[in-house]
Amino acid sequence: MNKILPAIALLIILGCHSQKTSTASKKGQGDTRTKPVQNLTSNAYLIVEKANDSSYAYTRLNPVHVGGVKDNTGPIDEKKYLNGLLGPHGEELTYYRAGSCCPFKTPNGFIDNTGMLDRYIVTWDEGDTLSIYINMYDKGDLKIPVGLTAKKKD
Repeated sequence: MNKILPAIALLIILGCHSQKTSTASKKGQGDTRTKPVQNLTSNAYLIVEKANDSSYAYTRLNPVHVGGVKDNTGPIDEKKYLNGLLGPHGEELTYYRAGSCCPFKTPNGFIDNTGMLDRYIVTWDEGDTLSIYINMYDKGDLKIPVGLTAKKKD
């Protein structure tokens, strides 16, 4: 009986973890990028396509897929994406990483094919604040979130 209780407790813990993982975020789809990413500068991407979906970047279910984890550039790629964006009227953005959240399954994950999203708090001159969710495990086409603009080539 004493050996059965730890085994049952482990099954309950694993069951809770896998349930949390599958419902916390849209299931990762791996790399779906169809267009090459261009650099605007050495620390900013050129982002030209506007998102049609108002949930893009703003919810854990529809994060930005910058990729980079396989090349050890994930955090750098996240910042290059954010550095390519501007506020609604061209304002410079400031941001900070609020932490990781929202486990999800992805073929690019390190442990048990699981990744975590990074959540950034983004502000601009007017004091408005947004949360942007970024997936550095999977690559997808980069878009300008609804309500924001992007830097352009000179």
